[in-house]
Amino acid sequence: MTSEGRRITRRTRLVEAFVSPDSYGLVLALIVTTYALAVSQGSSPVLGSVVVFLQIATVWFVLRTARARRAARATAFVILIVAGVVAITGGVLGGTGSQFAILFASTVLYLIAPIVVVRHLIGRSVVDRETVLGVIAAYLLIGMFFAFVYRVVGVIEPDPFFGSGGEANPSQALFFSFTTYSTTGYGNLIPVGSLGQTLAVSEMIIGQLFLITALGKVVSVWSPIRRTGSEAPTSGDGSGSS
Repeated sequence: MTSEGRRITRRTRLVEAFVSPDSYGLVLALIVTTYALAVSQGSSPVLGSVVVFLQIATVWFVLRTARARRAARATAFVILIVAGVVAITGGVLGGTGSQFAILFASTVLYLIAPIVVVRHLIGRSVVDRETVLGVIAAYLLIGMFFAFVYRVVGVIEPDPFFGSGGEANPSQALFFSFTTYSTTGYGNLIPVGSLGQTLAVSEMIIGQLFLITALGKVVSVWSPIRRTGSEAPTSGDGSGSS
């Protein structure tokens, strides 16, 4: 195969990874889309419901791709149904109770999703494109899980989660979560409650442990691509000309 043909093949496989229902590429695309809509939804109840259904679709594809166990699928399925019903009724009726129920359901779903992905990746014996996409998906899912946790805490606590910075709305919660998760720490948003501060410290530690563990997994199973027989030996092995 020519070099041009190999490039086309690689490009085709990459595209297939992001559209195949059995690939982490599609999961990753759904996560990025959900993130983009979540930070731009503002106070729109319609867009909020769309985000919830995207979250449901994301978790469903995670469970499918990661071949989750029956108990995990059953638990998530019940939560998915409840979240979908609440999203529909909440979008029509509104109310703080329905918003909290959706937040809580999303938090549980985004707790289950990365655990299932990590369990699936640990069982893989090779590091390939799917493994890399799965690691990135799990990393983003954990960051989004903590964003939901911060929003739930913000609803429970009487004071604004960020004090003078305001409540933990979707945009602020996601921004704070990923800057904390990656230990960037701009410092413009700071949780004022002890529970929020404890969760932030926990997220920082988990983020570092995740990266170390993922790197260890790659190193432990990676091996250089073996030379093909088409390459001539470079060292003397007795096969030279007579």
